[in-house]
Amino acid sequence: MAVQVRYFAAARAAAGHDEETVEIGSSATVGDLESALGRENPALAQVLRRCTYLRDSVAVRDRSLPVAPCAVIEVLPPFAGG
Repeated sequence: MAVQVRYFAAARAAAGHDEETVEIGSSATVGDLESALGRENPALAQVLRRCTYLRDSVAVRDRSLPVAPCAVIEVLPPFAGG
């Protein structure tokens, strides 16, 4: 399953780009996606632990929730010290 991942603020800086398309399994959770995104980028992995995710514009705080069905995941680090 292909998912478009969009990065904002510190996540964008750590990833080195605004967005990417990621292939994940159809049963992957948000936590699985987070692990896959940070696997080869330790700086991004560190930022991701503090992030909130939007799954097709709906906030997801429980990383055990499945990514599917979803077209876009947005990665939002804490803003203004939040």
